[in-house]
Amino acid sequence: MKQESVRTTVDIPAPLYRKLKEQAAAKGSSVRELVLAGVRSVLLQGQRPRPKRVQFPLIPSRGEKIDVSNQDIYEYVEFP
Repeated sequence: MKQESVRTTVDIPAPLYRKLKEQAAAKGSSVRELVLAGVRSVLLQGQRPRPKRVQFPLIPSRGEKIDVSNQDIYEYVEFP
């Protein structure tokens, strides 16, 4: 079964169209395919799932918790 399509006219500025043709040729596709890919990309952009919130700590510790201050760290670790 052939997919239904609608024919339309779009005015594209000449410099932009030249870049479009160059890009299509570089990818080995047609201008039509590149334009349709762009339209799909824009339409699907709003449908992206929101990133999940990260819960800290990312790696939970199984060991005993210790209280360390910044001053303690500077005493034991050499910094450049």
